[in-house]
Amino acid sequence: MKHLYFTLLFAFTISFFGCQQKENEIITNRIQYDVNIKSPDPEYDWWIQNIVGPQREKLVELIVDGAKSGKYQAWDYFNNPIDRLEVANIFADTIVVTMMEENPPYNEYDTIFVYNILNEDILRLRFLEEWSINPENLQIEKKIMGIAPIARRLDFNGIERWQPLFWIYSDEEFLKELKKTNL
Repeated sequence: MKHLYFTLLFAFTISFFGCQQKENEIITNRIQYDVNIKSPDPEYDWWIQNIVGPQREKLVELIVDGAKSGKYQAWDYFNNPIDRLEVANIFADTIVVTMMEENPPYNEYDTIFVYNILNEDILRLRFLEEWSINPENLQIEKKIMGIAPIARRLDFNGIERWQPLFWIYSDEEFLKELKKTNL
């Protein structure tokens, strides 16, 4: 009887610990990259670097309206918290430029340019993530810690620039870390 008890205990131990799945291994604690959400090339298949229009618009609206209303805490590029009014100001930029007349006497004059960033200008999202991998089956798990909408802008010379507008962080541990460094 004692022998049967030990045999069953041994079999249970082997099956329990042998069938447990290995824990994922961290690939990187932080990786940051941009993802196009509107295809840069109409020749691509609809799903390549693209989210279908209504879903893309809904996602951008969720992020932008949430930051503008204060529902989601927004952070600037240097990880300082910004309030909803500061977020709203990001979407309207006024620049005063001194220009020169084209004809003599070439007087200088000031011109005001107002640039508005619209939701339609947000064509990319920047992600901050943690990646881990299951070594048994190569399943990669991504934990999104933050997301930043990125707008396409043209400067005065007509050069295209990509401007991250603000960050929204969703990972509680990362937020605790940020708040410690901002004290």
